[in-house]
Amino acid sequence: MNRRLTALIGIAALVALAGCTGFAGTATPTDGGDDAQLERSIEVTASGEATSAPDRATLRVAVTATGDDAAAVRDELAAGEGELRTALTDWGLDEDAIRTERYDVRESYETRDDPNRTRYEGIHQYAIELDDVDAVGEVIDVAIDAGADEVQRIEFGLSQETEREVREEAIAQAMSNADDDAAALANASGLEVSGVYEVSTAQSGSQPYVRESYDAAAGGDAGASTAVETGDVSVRVSVNVVYEAVLA
Repeated sequence: MNRRLTALIGIAALVALAGCTGFAGTATPTDGGDDAQLERSIEVTASGEATSAPDRATLRVAVTATGDDAAAVRDELAAGEGELRTALTDWGLDEDAIRTERYDVRESYETRDDPNRTRYEGIHQYAIELDDVDAVGEVIDVAIDAGADEVQRIEFGLSQETEREVREEAIAQAMSNADDDAAALANASGLEVSGVYEVSTAQSGSQPYVRESYDAAAGGDAGASTAVETGDVSVRVSVNVVYEAVLA
């Protein structure tokens, strides 16, 4: 009796497996929670990209100091901070738009190996957030006039609302590319796409336009606002799509 039961179980397993065979099958439950499987499917990964003019900018400027005493360097940086923040807020920026990104006071590398001569150097780096990209040059001038020694990086990006809109355009482009690829694969395989079974975003991100550095000593002529070139910001999205397919 045990042998007969074992044989019956083996036959039942073969029948169950036979019912699951198919072309490029992908086992994914339906929305109703059934155990239904696609008999034939085509899976595609595609990407799309959309661009937009920037509507926000981040400037990174720094106040530097050197001296024979670490405390003196620290005091000079503190005085520079007061002058810089006052100038920027008087111009119209909120305090929250100016934040410290780096603060460092250390012995200078030039004198580290010389026991008879010690010199210190300090840097206080700030990130300045702007909602008006056309004001970047003017804010640079204000910062330099207030004592900023370096303009280290200018990054043009998108506000959350704008990035959301551009991302939707990139998704639409990615889906269009996926549809084209699926149609080409189906045509080459003797199949026909009958619908979308499953879709998800694989990855996404925005690429800001960046000016890596700016020479503070090379600003515009006296009385003229510094001109800063901008560029479009791109948003890229990848999608993974599983299509239902039937024989053509």
